[in-house]
Amino acid sequence: MKELDVVTFGETMVLLTSEPMTPLEYSSHFYKQIGGAESNVAIGLQRLGHSVGWFSKLGNDPFGRYIHKFVRGEGVDTSRCIYTDEAPTGIFFKEKRSSTDIKVYYYRKQSAASLLSPDDLDEEYIGRAKFLHLTGITPALSLSCREAVFKAIEIAKKYKVKIVFDPNIRLKLWTLEEARPVLLAIAAEADVVLPGLDEGEWLSGRNTPEEIARFFGNEKLVIIKLGEQGAYYRFKCESGYVKGFAVPQLVDPVGAGDGFAAGVISGLLRNESIPDVVKRGNAVGAIVVGINGDVEGLPNEGELEEFLQGAVHHRDVKR
Repeated sequence: MKELDVVTFGETMVLLTSEPMTPLEYSSHFYKQIGGAESNVAIGLQRLGHSVGWFSKLGNDPFGRYIHKFVRGEGVDTSRCIYTDEAPTGIFFKEKRSSTDIKVYYYRKQSAASLLSPDDLDEEYIGRAKFLHLTGITPALSLSCREAVFKAIEIAKKYKVKIVFDPNIRLKLWTLEEARPVLLAIAAEADVVLPGLDEGEWLSGRNTPEEIARFFGNEKLVIIKLGEQGAYYRFKCESGYVKGFAVPQLVDPVGAGDGFAAGVISGLLRNESIPDVVKRGNAVGAIVVGINGDVEGLPNEGELEEFLQGAVHHRDVKR
């Protein structure tokens, strides 16, 4: 029996968010949070009732310890995290001038997480999972991180662990020309691929969700994220569009894609139909954008069910 629903790994950094509506250079106060695609997904899944393991290489410094404690405090298994004295924990800053004008500045070059290598992987640990979640961020950090990703894929195949891949292209880390062959190689091994529309166009050279999904092949579940419009899915002979949810107020769009991934994986673990899997992903993404922070808006199962039932749109104050 598989002991973990999902295992994921990658860099999580300390996020310092400046005062709202103030340019970063004039901000004097910052809010300390965490942010990292893989840990966002791990926390999202844990809140939805699934057992999840996340690991990374963290600097042996206050920020590294803060990240470890935060993720562990959410109930995620962090037993395979590694501390190092060779490099610091990465940090990044978020400048929010409005809900639609957000800039992110990374200070992650040669960070502790970039030192992650195949030797840091616990084969038995990965093999215990039902799903391995990967993003395109980790292979962009360094050659050793890239090797670790492909080693993890090899392990997953050996133990029949299904692979979920979110391309998450970060052009501040590498060029599209560098990224494309690596990301396509990972996608080729994945069972589930979750590109955004722009990412799908960049990787496939196709222009429509239908053409992009066909490019990735019929034997894997491909879900193209379309923002507020919802998503398009294709798996073998089944395909279709699933409408998105109206968002009462857009507060912070960062992290919506990770919320979507958590919702999708949750639906797959619950053996829901593909349209319901995509609907769950759409719902989590819509909830996340209404709250500041990468993980703060991720719902628990009760909150998600309430949202899906529509109660969130017309409820009165809870007393």
